[in-house]
Amino acid sequence: MTDKSQSNGSTPTPEELREQVEETREELGRTVEALAAKADVKTQAQQKAAKVRSQVQDKAAHALHVAQDKTPQPVRDKAAHAKEQLTETAHIVGEKIQDRAPDPVREKAYQVAESARSSRGWLIAGGVAALAVIALVWRSRRC
Repeated sequence: MTDKSQSNGSTPTPEELREQVEETREELGRTVEALAAKADVKTQAQQKAAKVRSQVQDKAAHALHVAQDKTPQPVRDKAAHAKEQLTETAHIVGEKIQDRAPDPVREKAYQVAESARSSRGWLIAGGVAALAVIALVWRSRRC
């Protein structure tokens, strides 16, 4: 923060002093912001949680792809067929229940269905992982 007037030994002008004060204020502001960010434990924890969540999702997606790649095609076909049958049966049963159920029961069923739809990805990943384990166990017993 040296300027021309200080380097040649003369007294700084009021304008130079104002500039120095402004620069000091800006530097102090940046320092305070940096210290506040370090002291904000909640935000740091949220950022760390988001990073870990992202890493877990990436690893889960990778594991899902590996499991799908290692699952034999006949097992995948059977799983797809079973899913279709289960979906069709659930739809038929749902229609029958919906026709006969009272309103409070219908509302609760709707809430449960929405919850299942929102976590469908995890349910599918779990199902595929379970099928992969079954296929691996089945293969190891055949050998």
